[in-house]
Parts: sequence; structure tokens; C-alpha cells
Amino acid sequence: MAASPKNCTAFELTVTRGEPTLVPPASDTQRPGLYFLSNLDQNIAVIVRTIYCFKSDTRSNDEAFAVIKRALSEVLVHYYPLAGRLTLCPDGKLAVDCTGEGAVLIEAETGSSIEEIGDITKPDPVALGKLVYDLPGAKNILEIPPLTAQATKFKCGGIVLGLCMNHCMFDGLGAMQFVNSWGETARGLPLKVPPFLDRTILRARDPPKVEFDHHEFAEVEDVSDTCKLYEEEGMSYQSFFFDPEKLDRLKRTAMEDGIALARPCTTFEALSAFVWRARTRALRMHPHQKTKLLFAVDGRNRFEPPLPEGYFGNGIVLTSSLCRAGELLERPPSFAVGLVQEAVKMTTDSYMRSAIDYFEATRERPSLAATLLITTWSRLSFHTTDFGWGEPVLSGPVALPEKEVILFLSHGKERRSINVLLGLPESAMKTFQELMMQT
Repeated sequence: MAASPKNCTAFELTVTRGEPTLVPPASDTQRPGLYFLSNLDQNIAVIVRTIYCFKSDTRSNDEAFAVIKRALSEVLVHYYPLAGRLTLCPDGKLAVDCTGEGAVLIEAETGSSIEEIGDITKPDPVALGKLVYDLPGAKNILEIPPLTAQATKFKCGGIVLGLCMNHCMFDGLGAMQFVNSWGETARGLPLKVPPFLDRTILRARDPPKVEFDHHEFAEVEDVSDTCKLYEEEGMSYQSFFFDPEKLDRLKRTAMEDGIALARPCTTFEALSAFVWRARTRALRMHPHQKTKLLFAVDGRNRFEPPLPEGYFGNGIVLTSSLCRAGELLERPPSFAVGLVQEAVKMTTDSYMRSAIDYFEATRERPSLAATLLITTWSRLSFHTTDFGWGEPVLSGPVALPEKEVILFLSHGKERRSINVLLGLPESAMKTFQELMMQT
């Protein structure tokens, strides 16, 4: 039996917010000049919204808020660029002006209990969106602070920390290290992994040296008119649960369907190939439609030499697969798995530095037309964050950043199961669900 959709029960949430305040670093951190952001940071300057739900313990949530605020001020001494503001350089690139003015923190409260939030494996942008603070009136990314936090006190005594963080400041691993460092600071502990702040180690070469084709930037013509489908129908969000047995079945299918793979496939490769094929079919793409799969590979240990531990920035590189929809669907699943494996294999030091130089030379950004972008959080331990009152009972995203994005989240205490979150037009989601039931 295939994974079935998991629905989140909608609930009414009324949140009363106080006035936003600036939390500066506990000591002076102003630095002369601008803080350099690498070309890997430039490509993904989008706001990522997450929440961490903590149940009540012996302390009041008023005390918990004070702990969060004090620890934020202290941890910003180490992560001082988060207390600055984004600016645009003469060459059109983003950098951080390390003004030290602080992150934005807002205190809020609600008459609801944390238990009412329910299952957050399906994003609910309306209700959960009230647990994060979006700066009103911001016209562009430059007017939004790199870090905005909202601490919402619940009537049960619990507290929910909602974060809006700009992806250009760090990738998932970097964000996890920051939030866990914040928690360590709250508990009076030294930072387990201090941040390595120098991003110039990923500076583009002079002159740029583009040695590979970078299909991740390729514009794909939407001959299937899928954009019209998104415009005409409302979006449906679902989460599909894959336990270890189902994941193993996907891997066995890919290994046994007749096309020899270069090596045994991983869970990520099998699952990515499966959802790429299913989404392509659900969107009824024309056989001649080119379809692109984009996903991020952690380059930290793939660079030569590897990036230092605690690298504060984006160490991920986008890689891609590109083929016709007809070929993707007519050939066996192992064909798609093979494409994913090739995309993983090509992310060498040379390829990643070529991608950095490609942006330097062209200023192009990855195109999402007729594209599926998979973001993997299944290996990130956001659930381990502890401010002194235990690990969060719930943690996860508030919403998917783009309609082309699918998110892989680990599930359960063993972290061996995966929830696949996605949004599709209503009719396409119905087809996608039927395909899930057939595996």
C-alpha cells in the first residue's frame, strides 16, 4: 500500500502581538566595511519561516520569553551579521552592513493551547503564519531584517518560537547550528560549534572559469501550459508519509526493473525519482515538454579542501537533471534514478566552483519553469533545539516558499520515515494521490 496523504485539521488561531523590539548583540559587534556574501548565498535570498513548539514546564512562559530574549542578544555576538541589514553593492550583489542594530523580536499571546495546533506536517500558511512575524510594508528583501523572531505564549503555558530567516544568511545546516547555539546560550553552555564567518573562501575566481554546462540555470519553455493550471485552480497542500518499508520498496523497484544502475541507489535518489515522475504525470505534461529536477547537494565535504566546521553561510550547491516528460514517464523508474545519481555524481569541487563562477559571469539565477525543486530537511536535527525546557514537541515549516518546491522532512523518533510535503493544483493533487495509492 502506498503512502497516504496526511491532512492537518484547520483551526482558528487568534494571536495578539505586542510591539516589535530590536535585540542588539550583548556587546559591540560593528565591523568596518560590508560583510561578504558568496555567490552561493546570492541565489537564494528568500525568507524561510519555521516554528518550534515547546510545552510548559515548571517555569512560566513569561520567564521563557525573557530567556529567549537574553540568549538572542548573547548569541548575536557570535553571529553578528544577523544583527545587521542587507544592502546592495555597486556590482548588484547583496552584502550585509554590520550595523549591530539587532534582530527583531516580538512578544505575542493567544488563548489557544499548543495541542490545538495538531499535525503540522501539512503547511497551513493562514493559521501557522500568525506564529511568525512578517515586517509589514516591506517593499523588497533589503527592507526585511535577516532575522525576525516571534515568541507566542499559549494559555497552556507553552510557547512557540516562530522564525523568519533569510536563506542568503545560511542553508539548513547553518540555520540548525544557529538555532541550537541560541539554545545552548540560553542554557548557559558554550557553543558546541562556533560559527566560521569568513565566506571569502568561496569567492569566485578572477577571471571566472566556467567549465561545465549548468542546466540548473536553463530556461525551459512551458509548452504544457502548467502555469495556466495553477492560475485556474486553487492550491491543495498535502503531506505523504513514507515509512522504511515503503522507502525500501521504492529502492527495490528501481534496482530490479531492468536498467542497470552504476551503484545501489540511496533513499533520497529513489524517493526523488518517484516524486519527480508522479508530479510530472499529475500535471499532465506534454510528452515533448522538457522537465527539470533541481535539488541541493551539501558541498561542505565536497569542496577541496572541505569547508571548515561551523561554516556560516550556504554550503549547498544546486544540481539538476533535465529530460523530456515523455521519456521520464515511458521509461522505467530506474531511468529517473540514474538521472538523479548522475546529478549527485557531478557535484565535484570543479563543478561547484564552476557554478560559482557562472553566476559571477552571468548574474543568472536558476529558472523554475517546468521544474521541480526538492529541498531535503530529513537530515537536519531541528527537533534537538533546547532552550532549557526540553526539545520541541513540534517543529517545521510554516509554508512552502514556491509552488515548484517539494520538501522532505524526517518523521518519528527514529527519524527513519519521511514526510513529503507539496502543493499542487486541485486536479493535479487528486491524480498525485491516486499515484501514491498504486505503489
